[in-house]
Amino acid sequence: MNIIRSRWSSSISTMAEEIKNTGLGSSATTAAKTRRFWPSVLRWIPTSIDHIIAAEKRLLSLVKTPYLQELVNVGSGPPGSKVRWFCSSSDEPRFINTVTFDSKDNAPTLVMVHGYGASQGFFFRNFDALASRFRVIAIDQLGWGGSSRPDFTCRSTEETEAWFIDSFEEWRKAKNLSNFILLGHSFGGYVAAKYALKHPEHVQHLILVGPAGFSSESEAKSEWITRFRATWKGAILNHLWESNFTPQKIVRGLGPWGPDMVRRYTSARFGTHSTGDVLTEEESRLLTDYIYHTLAAKASGELCLKYIFSFGAFARMPLLQSAAEWKVPTTFIYGFQDWMDYMGAQEARKHMKVPCEIIRVPQGGHFVFIDNPSGFHSAVLYACRRFLSPDPESVSLPEGLTSA
Repeated sequence: MNIIRSRWSSSISTMAEEIKNTGLGSSATTAAKTRRFWPSVLRWIPTSIDHIIAAEKRLLSLVKTPYLQELVNVGSGPPGSKVRWFCSSSDEPRFINTVTFDSKDNAPTLVMVHGYGASQGFFFRNFDALASRFRVIAIDQLGWGGSSRPDFTCRSTEETEAWFIDSFEEWRKAKNLSNFILLGHSFGGYVAAKYALKHPEHVQHLILVGPAGFSSESEAKSEWITRFRATWKGAILNHLWESNFTPQKIVRGLGPWGPDMVRRYTSARFGTHSTGDVLTEEESRLLTDYIYHTLAAKASGELCLKYIFSFGAFARMPLLQSAAEWKVPTTFIYGFQDWMDYMGAQEARKHMKVPCEIIRVPQGGHFVFIDNPSGFHSAVLYACRRFLSPDPESVSLPEGLTSA
């Protein structure tokens, strides 16, 4: 979700100007004329699932732990299927891109789910450390990364939630998993929490990292968004949001300039303005390449945005409303500089009937697992102490971490 907040509104006018000046997205005739004026190096940058998987492989070359990459078949359905996430004009099978890392025998299984505008490769700084203690499995959600990108035909919050929850459940069945620790970041945290609410029997422990979806527009602190919408800028941005104008459309609309925009974002967020460990030159280059291909590919899962959140990233069906129904022990992890407010988790904890703890990690923002990987790993190991230690009660909170 950080990509949404940091780039969405400021890039819209830039893209519009680029389209106006270059003719991007115009008719085939105009495109043919445009090609006469631009050398081949400036033409549209191609991408595809194959490009994404190749970029993923290059990024994961930084990881020392051996892994298996596979496209897990989660089934198919005919057009008009009542299985909502199959709603598409095609009956082709769907696949979930999955990476499974080598692990010790009998290690607990940790399933990792990425956030909006991201994919499983964002955890590249964490796989080695976590694979030393867990059987780590990371996925690209349906419609993201290297997974299938079926037409997105959902038209309500309920249908959109089903798209992600039901496809994840089909993936679980295909992988024959029954008990696992489920970790979700940002929007992935929202999906993980909703999945655990529907299928608690499969989740041993829930770890929500800077989760989205705990706040709603009805809260007093959201009054600023009402005031902003009353301005002409706010009205335009709110209209674009409700029209499902996603950040990915900006990247695609910029055509040959898309990779440079992503590079500038990566260099700023994980370099100049990093709150923790700055990316090395190689990490930045490989992550930029990977992010570009995942964003520029066919629109699919990204179109969930307007159905899950209203403008300002306020959940339409906040998780706070379901806190009393929670059946899985939960750990919240937040970076100290995370723009997601940990106080939403504190409010939810008041209503939960299961164990719940909130851990804050220093020198970390919304991507705390990239900003401060060692602190993040310590938080995850502490959260899972009952699976890793013969005497979990004797395990104390690691130095530097804060319990909220």
